[in-house]
Amino acid sequence: MTVSSSPVPAAPSPATQSSSTLEASSRLLDGTDAAPLFTPFSLAGVELANRFVMAPMTRQHSPGGVPGADVAAYYARRAAHLGLIVTEGTYVDHPSAGTSDRVPRFYGDDALAGWRRVVEAVHGAGGRIVPQLWHLGAVREPGAPPHPRAPVLSPSGLRADGAVAGEPATTAEIDAVIASFARAAADARRVGFDGVELHGAHGYLLDQFFWSLTNRRADGYGGSLAGRARLGAEVVAAVRGEVGPDYPVIYRFSQWKGGHYDAVVAETPHDLDTLLSPLVDAGVSVLHVSTRRYWLPAFDDSPRTLAGWTKRLTGLPTIAVGSVGVSTAFRGDHEGAAASLSLAPLLELFARGEFDLVGLGRAVLSEPAWTTKLREGRLAEIRPYDKADETRLT
Repeated sequence: MTVSSSPVPAAPSPATQSSSTLEASSRLLDGTDAAPLFTPFSLAGVELANRFVMAPMTRQHSPGGVPGADVAAYYARRAAHLGLIVTEGTYVDHPSAGTSDRVPRFYGDDALAGWRRVVEAVHGAGGRIVPQLWHLGAVREPGAPPHPRAPVLSPSGLRADGAVAGEPATTAEIDAVIASFARAAADARRVGFDGVELHGAHGYLLDQFFWSLTNRRADGYGGSLAGRARLGAEVVAAVRGEVGPDYPVIYRFSQWKGGHYDAVVAETPHDLDTLLSPLVDAGVSVLHVSTRRYWLPAFDDSPRTLAGWTKRLTGLPTIAVGSVGVSTAFRGDHEGAAASLSLAPLLELFARGEFDLVGLGRAVLSEPAWTTKLREGRLAEIRPYDKADETRLT
């Protein structure tokens, strides 16, 4: 997402909204009752007011990697309306983790003080919040800030397109990455966050180890699915060792990757079980299942979604996400058919027990009070997703 200093737009009144917008808003409920999504939920001992989770979205509004008062206000505006907020991705304390000095980092006294103010603002508004801890891996651009001299780190020195990206990570470098996630988790607990999320999705470092296209290692961190899951499990175990047995640890994973929407890591339910079991054994609390279309079946011969399979195989709570409350593609028509605004499929899957929590991304980017207006039937007041909001802190 690009950076902009555009002012925050005011929410349009029903009188000024177009008839097409009003019609679109009315399709959200589509004759269904969303009340089940407004029941409380205990997330590894943390009480959430409802089942809605703000999904992480990169904002690039933290100059020098430090979240300021505007970032705190951005999250606080959403806090009272959501069960949980997952922050934008934040760089762990490893020199190869990031590629922008406007993305927040999760190390250094200045950045951690900024995050403490974010936590205080969210808690003051009655919300719950966890940071997403992130390492880009081979996606990082060589020479980019915040550490331009750092090498690009990846499982096999390759990007998804086969281009060379540095050298394969040594075991010492892998150990340093694991330690950086553990330190960040300890700092998250110290500054008052309600848990942590580990970013193991979308083709970034932890996911690069999962995926055979980017992980061609012949040691214990590659080869079989179990080997490719090893780093993720070791990160979870190290984090668990720092934060204790009762602190919520969320792990986000996906089949799809940025620019590779048809990518598949787990071909079958058995593969998925092989991939996720080490994470469960290592102590993960919740699995955040990132899909582009939350309702689509995960595998042939079954209507069950990826979130549904994840919950069935692991027994853990799951977060389902992917085009909830929006009807346009994220980047363009090349991504496939647009979604439906109707929440009827979501409520049906929730009633079937396929997931416990619902991730909202672009819907709450443009409308902080999306869930409250949904609950109160104020559908005509919902500000629809506007792509321009990706460049500003609405």
